[in-house]
Amino acid sequence: MMDITVSPYGINGKITAPPSKSAAHRAVIAAALARGRSVIENVDMSDDIAATVRACEELGCGIRIQPAGRYNVLYIDGGMGGYENARIDCAESGSTLRFMIPVACALGGTPEFTGRGRLPERPIGEYLKIFEAQRIPIYKPYDKNLPLKVYGSLRGGKYRIGGGVSSQYITGLLFALPLLEEDSVLDVDGELESKGYVDMTLDTLEKFGIRIGRQNGSYTVKGNQKYEPRDVKVEGDWSQAAFFIAAAALSGGVTIDGLRGDSLQPDRAIIEIMKRMGARIERSENAVRVEKSALHGIEVDVSQCPDLVPPIAAAAAYAEGTTRIMGAARLRIKESNRLKALCDNLNGLGVKAEESSDSLTVHGGGIKGGKADSFGDHRIAMALSVMAAGAPVTIAGAECVNKSYPGFFEDLKSLGGKVS
Repeated sequence: MMDITVSPYGINGKITAPPSKSAAHRAVIAAALARGRSVIENVDMSDDIAATVRACEELGCGIRIQPAGRYNVLYIDGGMGGYENARIDCAESGSTLRFMIPVACALGGTPEFTGRGRLPERPIGEYLKIFEAQRIPIYKPYDKNLPLKVYGSLRGGKYRIGGGVSSQYITGLLFALPLLEEDSVLDVDGELESKGYVDMTLDTLEKFGIRIGRQNGSYTVKGNQKYEPRDVKVEGDWSQAAFFIAAAALSGGVTIDGLRGDSLQPDRAIIEIMKRMGARIERSENAVRVEKSALHGIEVDVSQCPDLVPPIAAAAAYAEGTTRIMGAARLRIKESNRLKALCDNLNGLGVKAEESSDSLTVHGGGIKGGKADSFGDHRIAMALSVMAAGAPVTIAGAECVNKSYPGFFEDLKSLGGKVS
């Protein structure tokens, strides 16, 4: 485990947002399902994306990774199929697991899914209900969800998912249902949380030739559809850029390029949230400029953008007054229990914070510095680095940023951040 100390800093300059992890997952899977050659540009081979690439290769897809400057171009010869005893190692990637379970089960064979870290404990209950309803035999340990082996294929028909569970279930099914012989209907009960991620999925499917009907929380999917190969360039990642937006509001002036103003990513909401806190932000078509600002506390509902809780909490540590972040219950089942991890670290660094079942309350004023624990969670490590703008923080397990943003500390240093 690697400890990194981030000392108080003032950051200035320009960076380019890293490629979107969410968009890359979707593009790689769609290309792998399309017979023929697709080219996916601007891919950051983080640990999570590497897990999705390996999963597609395990199901018969050919993928060549070619470095292109800081990032990579993927040449994907698609046409995944069902294989007996395919072993799909999802590492610690919840997206890989929840996207690939229905895809592999639509293709046939007897796939086995494995993972490590907290992944075996993360929920897959919606899929287990589907297997039970369709009488598909599975094997998994009594007290964990992985390893999971599935002995049967999905069938078309009526599917129902709760809107309050992870949108990754819906994305996985939307990738898989067009592959089935029969038509299907996917109904979402209640308000759909993280709707923007489903919108990203539908956009990717349309680009790769798949048509999905959508009306009033119901998705109509024709069977026997064919994915078509496409060339795609992955856009910049708003969720990762959010950490530098928060850091710049605390400590300097930063321009972040490569952020589409018309992006479907729900984490683009960071702009309006930080403006509500008092941040001075200018936005152009593909860039954001953030200046050091006097921040104040707000109340904010993050049910549509839960990945923004860590950077908001980091900014709130220095805001005048109290910030209450609501609608965050699902953060308890991420790479760490994020609400508890943030609350414990804030209190340990001298900022009073309280958690409830679905909220985090931060009483601003600035941290005193000290040692903190990433809990093996990439977003916690990055949030702690933002908190270090005003006092030194030593982050245990800081290498976990490789899960999503391997170049995070290099980008921080390039702007004047002090990292040792």
